[in-house]
Amino acid sequence: MIWKPNPLALIGIAMMSAPIIAHAKIYVSAEQALKILFPNKILTKNPVIITDDLQEKMRIASSIRYPFQGERIWRAADGSWFVVDEVIGKHEMITYAVAINPNGGIAGIEVLEYIESYGYEVAEAQWRKQFVGKTVNDPIKLNQDIQNIGGATLSCKHLTDGVKRVTVLYDLALKNTHSKPSLGN
Repeated sequence: MIWKPNPLALIGIAMMSAPIIAHAKIYVSAEQALKILFPNKILTKNPVIITDDLQEKMRIASSIRYPFQGERIWRAADGSWFVVDEVIGKHEMITYAVAINPNGGIAGIEVLEYIESYGYEVAEAQWRKQFVGKTVNDPIKLNQDIQNIGGATLSCKHLTDGVKRVTVLYDLALKNTHSKPSLGN
């Protein structure tokens, strides 16, 4: 008896051994996002010291374990803030920016870089505009006040949680800051 391999089995084996490649997509730089979200404002870099206590409060409010980095924060003279953060999508990091008005309301969010193969729909304006006007007092929870996108659930959840943690950062460390680093008491 002569063994003849099934051609479909060979294709399956070839696909299993092929690397899964995720392509990084850079939508906008932080500087471009700043100009999109605050077109007529001058913002200056205003890094914030993130204490362990502040980090823990942000983690509890958002469930994000990846530590927040306080170096990528800008402030306008009127009390507006621009914060760049990262969260994990499904496997890779999503870099995004949140613009916060002087009253603590979200002016908008921009996805800066998205590496995952799936879920890139979180970068679409229609989905992102759900966050506009939200404050720390809003739930900012997926399937509660933020709608999910089928096929992008983890990216939606983690980005939503990330925006929540930025509102907590604003509430606890930024809103009473006057152009000096905060200790995040």
